[in-house]
Amino acid sequence: VHLIPVNPIREDGLNPKSRKRIMPDLLTEPPAIDPVYEAHAYCNIPSIAERSMEGNAPHYFKLVSVQVLIRHGDRYPLYAIPKTKRPDIDCMLLPSRKPSHPQLEAFVKHMSKGSAAQMDGSLSSLPRYPNHSLCEMGELTQTGVVQHLRNGQLLREIYINKHKLLLSDWTAKQLYLETTGKSRTLQSALALLYTFLPNFDWKKINMRHQWSTIFCSGSCDCPMRNHYLEEEQRRQYSLRVKNNDLEKIYVDMAKIVGIPTRQLRASNPIDSLLCYFCHNASFPCTKTGCIGMKHFKVIKRHQLEDERERQEKKLYFLYALLATHPLLNQTVNRLQRIAEGKKEEVFVLYSAHDVTLSPVLSALGITEARFPRFAARLVFELWQDGKRPKEHFIRILYNGADVTFQTSFCKDYYKRSSKPMCPLEKFVNFVKRDMFLVFNSTSYYDACRRRPL
Repeated sequence: VHLIPVNPIREDGLNPKSRKRIMPDLLTEPPAIDPVYEAHAYCNIPSIAERSMEGNAPHYFKLVSVQVLIRHGDRYPLYAIPKTKRPDIDCMLLPSRKPSHPQLEAFVKHMSKGSAAQMDGSLSSLPRYPNHSLCEMGELTQTGVVQHLRNGQLLREIYINKHKLLLSDWTAKQLYLETTGKSRTLQSALALLYTFLPNFDWKKINMRHQWSTIFCSGSCDCPMRNHYLEEEQRRQYSLRVKNNDLEKIYVDMAKIVGIPTRQLRASNPIDSLLCYFCHNASFPCTKTGCIGMKHFKVIKRHQLEDERERQEKKLYFLYALLATHPLLNQTVNRLQRIAEGKKEEVFVLYSAHDVTLSPVLSALGITEARFPRFAARLVFELWQDGKRPKEHFIRILYNGADVTFQTSFCKDYYKRSSKPMCPLEKFVNFVKRDMFLVFNSTSYYDACRRRPL
């Protein structure tokens, strides 16, 4: 029996939130959290067509804008377990190999013509699709490309074919595209874009580079955000050192691979083992033995304890509010411009990481959401009321599930209204004012500098 990794180590080194179910499907989901089931959900291996609630609204509502925040697709590990063979994963794109997609071959051909696109800074030097026979660390895999080809196809069927958000003569000004400087995020964005706007004109593509994984752009100076992140990391460390069972398991795993315990922990073994699991490959063994289910159970139990304590202590929530305000503020400003009649940037794509999506979910108050899986998508839809054209509403969807009324700013409205979405002003007031109340502040600048009482 192999160790089945469930929660990966994220790119900021924090243990992620456990992925709770948003919309339980009583026919298919097990009644209790099952580590194997949760790992499969995280891998997000393309199989059957996905159910999605995007684009659902009463017939008299008009869709006027969609903003999409994605996590990159399946990737090769960021860390290697010392003294073990690296996972043997091929990062060449082969349409004959599963998982595949009907548009995979056409996607590769189209990517080869991409020199006409405008790419900010270092983005132009990145490959537009994965192309190594043995994946490099952190590289997008074929599975990751296929995940986003499927995302783009699904969004096209809803937003282009059904709602006509962009017409065939769409212009560059109607798109806003932004990605971090990693090949896996750029390639994920291009894969989604290819099936969303098949054979798009490269001259209309302007891909902006975001240097920060929390997309804080020019508003990244926030001392208190760093303070709460450090406090959260201290809380995590404190909980870990109290767990004797966890320490024994790390000691045992370190003996199996023949390295010091500290070195094993630093190599983030869960991240590497997750790749074996998602690709149905055998976990590495040594002459001393193999990592087994007993190791996994202790690690998983600790993760659940960590998640429960994180919810109680609220340090991550305070970090999330300050970390995500610049991105949410940019989102709100754009939605307001479109509600006022502007026709630019009606489709927005941010290609990002788990450390981008996770704090956004926390800041919005969507506490029941699963931790962002590979190729996760968070969608903000802006709708105009056809009966009262000056009134605008938003819907928020996470991996196709409507989570609008799980948000802290729209829970109460849901109880009082029959409308299936949230007034835009509720979201605006939250981002412009209410996000700072917990800090006893009235602005982002003040909240970033006010020491807690």
